[in-house]
Amino acid sequence: MYGWLWRHLPGPTTVRVLISLALVVAVLAACFTWVYPALAPHMPFNDTTVGD
Repeated sequence: MYGWLWRHLPGPTTVRVLISLALVVAVLAACFTWVYPALAPHMPFNDTTVGD
């Protein structure tokens, strides 16, 4: 998968590295903005068994 992506990115190596970093930042931002908040209510970490 990474080889396919690397071969299809335009430009020389330095441009490819910059584009790859931008893609990684975009994926992480999307995960923290939309994916993780959507999954949080379904995770059992907030269900506590000790109460007042």
